[in-house]
Amino acid sequence: MEILSDQELLRYNRQIILKEFDFEGQEALRQASVLLIGAGGLGCACSQYLATAGVGKVTLVDDDVVEMSNLHRQVLHHENDIGRKKVASAAEKLLQLNPHITINVIDQRLEDLELESLIQQHTIVVDASDNVSTRNQLNRLCFKAKIPLISGAAIRMEGQISVFTYHDSCQPCYQCLSALFGHDALSCVEAGVMAPLVGIIGAVQAMEAIKVIAHYGQPLQGKLLMFDALNMSWREMKLNKLAHCPVCS
Repeated sequence: MEILSDQELLRYNRQIILKEFDFEGQEALRQASVLLIGAGGLGCACSQYLATAGVGKVTLVDDDVVEMSNLHRQVLHHENDIGRKKVASAAEKLLQLNPHITINVIDQRLEDLELESLIQQHTIVVDASDNVSTRNQLNRLCFKAKIPLISGAAIRMEGQISVFTYHDSCQPCYQCLSALFGHDALSCVEAGVMAPLVGIIGAVQAMEAIKVIAHYGQPLQGKLLMFDALNMSWREMKLNKLAHCPVCS
């Protein structure tokens, strides 16, 4: 196991002193690699906490460029980044937050074979994308590789998070969840989204990723956590495995 430097011990001290997290948890983060799909609202929020918490390697995948309409919620991007690739903009800011980690970037959309290979090179995948087709693609490939997937979504004043580890044959996958909502889900371009909402959901995604990596606490496996920002309320729902799911059944 690698030894944390004196500088890292000081940087991560408030995590290391947590009961049952300790040095082992911090070392697990340092040795971990997270594949994060999407450098928009959720991705900006989630990646900041993965970086500052000390995840050793983060790979950002997004083929989009920064636009003015992104800036109210995608907090790693600034006005002088407009026109830049989102992954380049985000990587620059993340390394400023924590120079002790490695950030890799891929600024193109990946087909199944490329994405499957990339997934197999990482400890965990975080889905911060904004469309159902990408989410289903990630679920299918993560299920095949048995790599944990942290799923999140935010629109209007509502958000949701779930964790899929694929190690229990009785547990559902994301396809079981998406089948409940159909394939015509609105995007924030069509329905809008409140800026702090993506920060809340993205931060919870980071928390769940850290818990899975460090075997710390109880992740949201087999559950859907839903947030209503209008009423400031959380609800938890058990997810059921679909008997005829094309992915996990």
